[in-house]
Amino acid sequence: MLNSNQGAAHLSISTRAQKAIVAGGASGLGLAVVKSIVAQQGCVTILDLNEAQGEAISAELGEAVHFIPCDIRVPEQVESAVSQGHQFANGLNVMVNCAGILGAGRLLGRKGPMDPEYFRHVMEVNLFGSFLLTRAAAIHMANSAPNEVGERGVVIHTASIAAYEGQAGQSAYAASKAGITGMILPLARELATQGIRVMAIAPGVFATPMMASVKADVRAAIEADIPFPSRMGHPDEYADLVQSIIHNQMFNGSVIRLDGAMRLR
Repeated sequence: MLNSNQGAAHLSISTRAQKAIVAGGASGLGLAVVKSIVAQQGCVTILDLNEAQGEAISAELGEAVHFIPCDIRVPEQVESAVSQGHQFANGLNVMVNCAGILGAGRLLGRKGPMDPEYFRHVMEVNLFGSFLLTRAAAIHMANSAPNEVGERGVVIHTASIAAYEGQAGQSAYAASKAGITGMILPLARELATQGIRVMAIAPGVFATPMMASVKADVRAAIEADIPFPSRMGHPDEYADLVQSIIHNQMFNGSVIRLDGAMRLR
């Protein structure tokens, strides 16, 4: 027997235009997400430190895209940028965070022990920045009108498979991404009363500008470690998963691995 609420259960943010903020949206995974939102007839504000690239993307994609330079480590900048994004779209129901840094360095390296400020920097960008973006977005989402099933927004963060299998030299990066995975369920439980869903995606190795400098032999070795498909992921595949999360209301409180069954050595 069909549940009387079955039809309503399929209503989600997708029943409304996507009014989004994408941090780190000027390149890589974030840019793919921006383009997917525009393709869905939504509007999006890009937050990024790369002003030249952000302005160029905004000009290329047209009136549906607005760029704001923002350092996600700074609370005042995040709050101001998210408020501007809310004003630009006349609302906010999607926040996707793709901003982050790799952060590779050994605790006891050839040049001596790791600089504590280096560890702090990686944590501030990847973890503290994620918290600040969630906080700022949730304030606006919680004060907005819900859709037909009480949903006000969805927040999606970018973790990493390094959160589970961090390699030697990834202590700062893996810790920052593990922190993101640890926030997802508590935040989803807390914000459920506001009709806000919280999710994260843990990508494997993707063909982004960060990987552009990797030598061909190293790239081949990395891809050989990916069971299937034995290649780096495409940013569009990340964006496709973001859209699936937005459209499917049952995605909440979880971290989804997107890695072709890769497990870091």
